[in-house]
Amino acid sequence: MSSSFRIHFPPPFRPLFSLNSFSSSSSIAISHRSSGGDFNRLIQSLCAKGNLAQAMELLPHEPRPAQRTYESLILACAHHNAACHAAVVHRHLLQHGFDQDSFLATKLIDMYGQLDLLYAARQVFDETPDKTIFVWNALLKALALADEGEDALALFSDMTRLGVPVDSFTFSHSLKACIAASSSSELAPIRLSQVHARAIRLGFESHVHVATTLIDCYAKLGSVVHSERVFDEMPDRNVVSWSAMIACYAKNERPFDALNLFNHMMSTDPEAVPNAVTMVSVLQACGGVSALVQGKVLHAYILRNSLDPTLSVVNALIVMYAKCGSLERSRRIFHKMTNRKDVVTWNSMISAYGIHGFGEKAIQVFHKMINAGVRPSIITFVTVLGACSHARLIDEGKRLFESMSREHGMSPRSEHFACIVDLLGRAGQLDEAVKIIEGMRIEPGPTVWGSLLGACRIHCNVELAERACARLFKLEPLNAGNYVLLADIYAEAKMWDEVDRVKKLLEAKRLQKVSGCSWIEVKKKIYSFVSVDEMNPQIEQLLALLGQLVTEMKNTGYVPNTRIVLYDLEQHEKERVLLGHSEKLAVAFGLINSSNGEVLRITKNLRLCEDCHSFTKFISKFTRREIIVRDVNRFHHFKDGVCSCSDYW
Repeated sequence: MSSSFRIHFPPPFRPLFSLNSFSSSSSIAISHRSSGGDFNRLIQSLCAKGNLAQAMELLPHEPRPAQRTYESLILACAHHNAACHAAVVHRHLLQHGFDQDSFLATKLIDMYGQLDLLYAARQVFDETPDKTIFVWNALLKALALADEGEDALALFSDMTRLGVPVDSFTFSHSLKACIAASSSSELAPIRLSQVHARAIRLGFESHVHVATTLIDCYAKLGSVVHSERVFDEMPDRNVVSWSAMIACYAKNERPFDALNLFNHMMSTDPEAVPNAVTMVSVLQACGGVSALVQGKVLHAYILRNSLDPTLSVVNALIVMYAKCGSLERSRRIFHKMTNRKDVVTWNSMISAYGIHGFGEKAIQVFHKMINAGVRPSIITFVTVLGACSHARLIDEGKRLFESMSREHGMSPRSEHFACIVDLLGRAGQLDEAVKIIEGMRIEPGPTVWGSLLGACRIHCNVELAERACARLFKLEPLNAGNYVLLADIYAEAKMWDEVDRVKKLLEAKRLQKVSGCSWIEVKKKIYSFVSVDEMNPQIEQLLALLGQLVTEMKNTGYVPNTRIVLYDLEQHEKERVLLGHSEKLAVAFGLINSSNGEVLRITKNLRLCEDCHSFTKFISKFTRREIIVRDVNRFHHFKDGVCSCSDYW
């Protein structure tokens, strides 16, 4: 661990309310018997039933409150987010001689942590004479959950320095503190490894909740390998640990692994019954590969097991169906919800309309959300601005961007500037996009310059592309995608010497271009295809079909767009390279292995190239098949030779 430092506590906490704040009158008939035992039991019962206000009215009339009574009141205050009642209960227990009760001190610290009153939690800790491990852990938990990572780690260091015995909960909270928002992102991996190593030395790494926390923490840092290692070495697992590993895969763009692990859990561990958290991650994985059939199966499981009342599950269903190309099902679930919609629900529906190209619908949902009294979040504006970009709603996007600070009191972040640059850049307004960047009050990040570079790729602006890449190569020196985009732009301009120079830079830096990969779900199974540049015997049948289709479609107007091939080759050689693009292979596989009239649903990890876009339009008309392709930016619905994006993507 890094050198410890003491936590600086604020001035002593003073309860905001006194006992005299409450009226002596009560809606409950008060008995004046000397024995207070009945009031203790009644107060506890009222707290258990959720009647905190009535319990508080009885408290002054109980001459000898029991420890359990105070525990019930403290838990009820935390549950009802009742800070005013919390202050009264705290003062009351101090007046009745419970100021040295370490058990109640632990409960008070937990309560103040949940109420986001850390200064009060710290004071309780500071004034507790008998600091048991539970008292230390309570403050450690409160600090970690409040993202006060530096203070939490300082407290952990103090425990080590003072020889306080630790337990598995100590390590679980300390691990979370390593990746808290307030902690240094650069130091997070080092600190996590240090706490992990200490847990191993003291024999706590095998405890299920310590291991589960490790899986989650490494996942949030993007270190899937470390999460896998911890998971594989666990002697015992529960549904929480299974769910943590599934979530690790789903959030780190490994949806296949997430689905496979879920299936493995279901077939090998009968005691691990999926809960709402599990289902959210599995639904996310289904959406990642557009596995609509599997998504429907999961939806049925959710309904059978009464998990649908959970808001996070419903929100995940909206996103899953939208990402699987079934916008109507997303819309149906959204409209069935009455008063349960939170900001995530609204954001999910706005995003669903946006990625399918229905920008005006997305804006309508945004305004309905405002009218419903739901305050938009930072994510809300990212989704609605993205929707405007895909639908070429320039003026509407500008107004929404300006409304962030003018009407909603939000300062645009880098991701919002990236959206507005993308909006203008896609529309060819590159000069205005540059002015936006030059006028930013914050330093433009890689997302902003990346948006400009993407626009330069669409409109083949070499000068601006070089300017953007000069920044991107410094901000993201290991991102091969920026080099590839620049090479694409040089190739478009037929600057072959520059293309070779960029390729040499990639080789010198040992950076690997991300291979194009596409997925298709056929007969309840998911098949993946990787782009190839040369003939491959394993896909000979698919390439033969593609060659035949291209030959026939040329007679109806299809012309292979060979300018996107980054090689100075003969025309026929470039056409052969184009045949190996992953989405074409997925289309061919779908045509061979599905029934006539069945919709083909394909997902691609990169932007759909111009030739594959043109090819799929022709295929949809030539074979009379509806084809839905989701690339990294949006959906393309191909039908009768027309795409829903109107060739704007």
